[in-house]
Amino acid sequence: MSHSRTLRVDYEKTTRVLCVVGSELNVNLNRTAPLSSRFFSVKCTSSVQYRINPPPQETSHLSPIPLSDNSVLVISMKHASQYENDSKLSVQYYGEKKDVLGRAVLHLTAVEISLDVDADRDGIVEHNNPDKGSWKWGPDGHGAILLVNCDSERTYLKKPDHEQTSITRVSDLKDMSVMVLRTKGPAKLPEGYKLTMHISQGDAESVRVFRTRSPGVMNNSISYTLFNAFVRDFPLVLSSEVLSQEVPYLGGEAEMNFYVEGLRFPDRDFDGLISINLSLLEPIGEALPETPIFTDKVMLRVAPWIMTPNTLQPLEVFVCSTSDNYTFLNGMRNLVAKSGYKLNICHEYMNRGDRWMQDELEFGYIDSPHQRFPVVLDSPRDGKLQNFPYEELLGPNFGYVTRTAENEEVSSLDSFGNLEVSPPVTVNGKKYPLGRIIIGVAFPTATKGRNMTKVVQEFLFAQKVQEPVALFSDWLLVGHVDEFMTFVPASDRKGFRLLLASPDAGYKLFRGLQNDGHGQAKMFDGLKDEEQITVDEILNDEILQSHNNYVQSCIDWNRDVLKRELGLDDDDIIDMPILFKLVEEMGSESRAVAYYPDMVNMIVLGKNLGIPKPFGPKVNGRCALEAEMCSLLEGLGLRCTFIDDFASYHKLLGEVHCGSNVRRQPFDFKWWNLEM
Repeated sequence: MSHSRTLRVDYEKTTRVLCVVGSELNVNLNRTAPLSSRFFSVKCTSSVQYRINPPPQETSHLSPIPLSDNSVLVISMKHASQYENDSKLSVQYYGEKKDVLGRAVLHLTAVEISLDVDADRDGIVEHNNPDKGSWKWGPDGHGAILLVNCDSERTYLKKPDHEQTSITRVSDLKDMSVMVLRTKGPAKLPEGYKLTMHISQGDAESVRVFRTRSPGVMNNSISYTLFNAFVRDFPLVLSSEVLSQEVPYLGGEAEMNFYVEGLRFPDRDFDGLISINLSLLEPIGEALPETPIFTDKVMLRVAPWIMTPNTLQPLEVFVCSTSDNYTFLNGMRNLVAKSGYKLNICHEYMNRGDRWMQDELEFGYIDSPHQRFPVVLDSPRDGKLQNFPYEELLGPNFGYVTRTAENEEVSSLDSFGNLEVSPPVTVNGKKYPLGRIIIGVAFPTATKGRNMTKVVQEFLFAQKVQEPVALFSDWLLVGHVDEFMTFVPASDRKGFRLLLASPDAGYKLFRGLQNDGHGQAKMFDGLKDEEQITVDEILNDEILQSHNNYVQSCIDWNRDVLKRELGLDDDDIIDMPILFKLVEEMGSESRAVAYYPDMVNMIVLGKNLGIPKPFGPKVNGRCALEAEMCSLLEGLGLRCTFIDDFASYHKLLGEVHCGSNVRRQPFDFKWWNLEM
């Protein structure tokens, strides 16, 4: 990083100058030269380098050089000084007849100063990377990465670490980005000089900086060997209350570690970029403020919150236990055990009867070259499960973030069954290696429709790395995108299939049953409290047919959006045989709910699918809907398990996916390598 500054030099005077190795001092020789000066000459000790602009014409090195109005002496130092004023430079001025008119003397002290970060993103804080002061996306990009310190080292009376006023555990430093101040020079700076670290007021709400009280061991790796360290050994340097603070100059050749902590995620009013500056200040005189003579800058970007799609490896499954969901819970236990994953059950003392685990939260993660951990996004729905993400999930290396809709009305569309993410896709040559977030909103022309709150949408769009796609979901009574779509893994094509609910596919299936002589086969056979209805009756219900024609048009709208925004072909989509019906809300227009358990609302655990048991018409003792689902999905190597959620979820307008949640393995792809 190149630095230069203008230096004023008086003749017949000795000027003591502190110079940073790698920077240049520009002296306008004519500005303070003696009157009638026409020539000058320069002498210096071996550690000083200089050049003259404009370069003089070839003359003997012993001959005085003609002085012009714009003669500039550019001075630099080869290496750091061992002691103060150990280098010299003099300028001698001559008159017309080359008689000596005056002499200016500089006593120079050189120091090496650099503020360093992991600018090349390899986990090592390299020395004075020329790109450390800027940020660039891509595999050939540069710029350091900062995590929001949103986990909690404390497990009792906990709160996210970034809300603590100080470091409460030394282990918390692992979640911070290391920044190293490297210095080399005399034992102390000349009197009055000092080093100051500072941030802008705009960045101060987003970052804090701590330092170690002791100098670091000389090496260039990020070291977290913190044995024998105590919390008090890491004082706060910069914060929203402290924008500038003097930092120690250690003398000799030394390093001091600083720890940078992110306080907030990118959002509507914050692009995620933060600059931290280190300035060398020079004293001017008593009662006068110091002036900066050298500034080094580093830039960091706050890591985004990233969602994980169904195609990533599951790690653990979350469900609620309620007084009436034993059958569902037993089915989930068997499925998760068969799949080989961990099952976490949220009991009634915590869920307080709220069974909608998917709607309360969304799992994601944050990542950097030095640290990665899961982060739960808590929805603004705030049902009776609202304490679960904070009380049960937040902890060491498990972060928490939420968005509160203070001035907006929260609707069902703010539940996170309405927040999904696609697998990686390529659209018109543009790659989305982390997939694209999918949300449901009102139809573009609607004037009274429900929408996901602006504060949540702005948060999702600000993360950048999973550019969101908005679908039309307000036609549904609950209004969630997971009611009509999901993704499942596949070994061919794009590595997945999009499953879409399709009333047309449902009617085609029922007409086929009728044509094969099964018109009297009954829906809901085996359910005690549910009125059974035959295939013939379903096909003869003109009102139901009109409802499903409307639903199909809504889904087709979304189908076209998904094909366009995810780069999909029809062969990438499988239509699921699912019927809907319209119900009236008090004081509102009719909206759709699933007519029988919504099989697209499933849980995906690798190749094992947990699908709502549809209780469809039986043919030769087997549910025709289950048979169709198996026919459609088992050819992809997927295994279908049907879970009875009828009484405890379907009747309450939700299904298996609504009642469960999955934390998954993060992507191998590093978000900072995205081409933006």
